[in-house]
Amino acid sequence: MKLYNEPSPLETRVISKRFGTQNSWRVDTYLATGGMQAFKKACEMTQDQIIDEVKASSLRGRGGAGFPTGMKWSFVPRQSELPKYIVVNADESEPGTCKDRLLMEHDPIQMVEGILIAAKAVGASKGWVYIRGEYRYLIDHMDAVMKECYERNLLGKNILGTGFDFDLYTQTGAGAYECGEESALLESLEGKRGVPRIRPPFPAVSGAFQCPTVLNNVETFSTVPAILNGGGKWYAELGTPRNGGTRLVCLAGHVNKPGVYEVPLGMNMMYFLNEIGGGMLGGRKLKAIIPGGSSCPILSAEECDIAMDYDTMAKAGTMLGSGGMMVMDETTDMVKVALRIMRFYNHESCGWCIPCREGTTWLRKMLVRIIDGNGASRDVDLIGDLAQSMLGRTFCPLGDAAALPTISLVKKWRPEFEAYVAKNPFASTELVQVA
Repeated sequence: MKLYNEPSPLETRVISKRFGTQNSWRVDTYLATGGMQAFKKACEMTQDQIIDEVKASSLRGRGGAGFPTGMKWSFVPRQSELPKYIVVNADESEPGTCKDRLLMEHDPIQMVEGILIAAKAVGASKGWVYIRGEYRYLIDHMDAVMKECYERNLLGKNILGTGFDFDLYTQTGAGAYECGEESALLESLEGKRGVPRIRPPFPAVSGAFQCPTVLNNVETFSTVPAILNGGGKWYAELGTPRNGGTRLVCLAGHVNKPGVYEVPLGMNMMYFLNEIGGGMLGGRKLKAIIPGGSSCPILSAEECDIAMDYDTMAKAGTMLGSGGMMVMDETTDMVKVALRIMRFYNHESCGWCIPCREGTTWLRKMLVRIIDGNGASRDVDLIGDLAQSMLGRTFCPLGDAAALPTISLVKKWRPEFEAYVAKNPFASTELVQVA
């Protein structure tokens, strides 16, 4: 298995430190480099002590929402007589994001150890790693990893003589973006159609098979062993207040050194782009950056001198998201960017919610019409208004994911939309019919 970029000396490698090590995914390699010490430490702690340590780390979910991990674990009801489960969201389907794939390829047992610590914290004895359908080869890889873990007593009964039992399984989706949303993932895990659930109740109370469930993504679980080894305070201080630690950023687009890099939360985006990413490809000017996957509002070049942490990005009107950073230079056609994004979300909509199903369809049609030279001037306003009307009106965030980048594109690059409309000699008549 190949490491896809050379590491940068400017990285802070916590969960990616074994990347590039020969046989990094094997049990012997993991144990020889300090693996499973955090789990052993957890077995000597109470449930509250484990959760408090994770809370002290300011670790926030690395799947996109950024919800505090320790708080999420604390919501699991201790008094419930139902079995408790751990579910790993490895349905990494946000465009521009590929970090969880690397973690499962190069250091999967780190994730397994994080799962065991979470299971100890909430009293779970069974879990699943739900892997996206397009990662089919990773199912075989993870099955081989878990087989070795069972053989070496890192999973199963009386793990490493601690008296703790835990079983872990893999489950694959069918390639639906929608199943990245946690409740749709749980529906799919149970063998049903992957559509979102009405919430509350939330998974911590009623998750997999209507039992209390901890559900985090691969990067989040992979981070937990380092927190217990180094301490929550140490990990928190790697980042900024309320935004603890490091995260993996998937850098792609018009840059000289694309790749997956681990950096502290709070690093300046332009510093990251120029010093770690090697600057703009071909020396061209920066035009825009999608900061955390295609569902994020897009930043113009003038807005990119910003700290990369959850709170700062939120204040700027965007999101850190899942870490999929896509860089666009001055040659990029932002109207075509809007259409490409909308085609994706229209295709991936599960069809349940009318604002999402119909909204993404009409937005796609209007964008196609504009690019084909058949748009009217009213279409630009209508695109922005329709996207705005979708916000907060769907059962899951897919409608918002389609609307947010579209709103930012129309607002910040409206002249490009108007330039397409100007190519239509009949645009001023307002008589163009919907395709």
